[in-house]
Amino acid sequence: MQGQTVRIVSQAIRYIEEHLHEKMDLEMVASALHYSKYHLHRIFTNTVGLTIHDYAKRRQLTEAAKLLVFSKRPIIKIALMSGYESQQAFTDIFKAMYKDTPAEFRETENFYPLQLEIYLEEEPVKMDLTKDNITFAMPADVDGWMELVSLTIDGYPCLDKEDYAAKLHQYIADKKALILREGAASAQPNGNAATDVPPTERRGRYPMAIGVMGFSQGTGSIDFLAVHPQYRHLGITKLFLDKLADELLCGKEITLTTYRAGDKADTGWREEYRRLGFTERELLVEYGYPTQRFVLPPKNKEEIPQGYTSMPKDVGRILRTFKIKMNVEVTDNGKDDF
Repeated sequence: MQGQTVRIVSQAIRYIEEHLHEKMDLEMVASALHYSKYHLHRIFTNTVGLTIHDYAKRRQLTEAAKLLVFSKRPIIKIALMSGYESQQAFTDIFKAMYKDTPAEFRETENFYPLQLEIYLEEEPVKMDLTKDNITFAMPADVDGWMELVSLTIDGYPCLDKEDYAAKLHQYIADKKALILREGAASAQPNGNAATDVPPTERRGRYPMAIGVMGFSQGTGSIDFLAVHPQYRHLGITKLFLDKLADELLCGKEITLTTYRAGDKADTGWREEYRRLGFTERELLVEYGYPTQRFVLPPKNKEEIPQGYTSMPKDVGRILRTFKIKMNVEVTDNGKDDF
């Protein structure tokens, strides 16, 4: 049943990708695929984490942004190619999502995607996962990690993938990168700290990453967190938070930054973090993008399993690296650079 659902959703994604230059809605996609629009809406949203309307809009705006930076086509032509009936309608939604008008965005010459095409696994592995299945990432995980970054780029505006990938290796070397791999439930963790379990190949490729996290022990900050869309509703984010709170950042506040309230580019990250217990703190501007800091209070002592202690900070190796590059100066919020 799950395999059939994924095939239907993948067909919908393929149709959307082949018609990005047309005005698109749920009824149009459902009619083309000969499925009930109510059924298609439900399984698409549950699988991808976005409605068909939102996914198509974000993909169309991403392709429009690419044309603005890498072509000299008139803005009105790009607007029409993106399914909008007027330049004003296109400008309004583009600015709401990118924080610049199309003309301003073109002048920056700094393209970044709102949404890349999503590729789904035909048969997601069903697992009974716990935080003990989360391990420290290794160099062999980089390809799988970066594939997940592409799938979840909606959570990190202005992300520069090349710069990010170049610095990921340092986070791995410094034991500040955690990963949950496909098939992790079959591994046997050996103790209560994150373990180094060698990844297993799948179908001749690198192992799929279900979730990844980069964190900074000194500041207690989560510098990057991503969960595969097909697993996002299975409590994976909470597993990573429990891993930090119970084993690696015992007794510390856990902080992260996310979209501000009302940001139309947010695909539900604020709501998820608040549901997990984070509270809102100060507004920030990171690399020119308006964000807000969220804080998760430390667990009560009775909530922390006995035997877990925070790992010592290796002062000589803590480097300020890994910030998402947005080509604009950032307000220093004290986090390591991921």
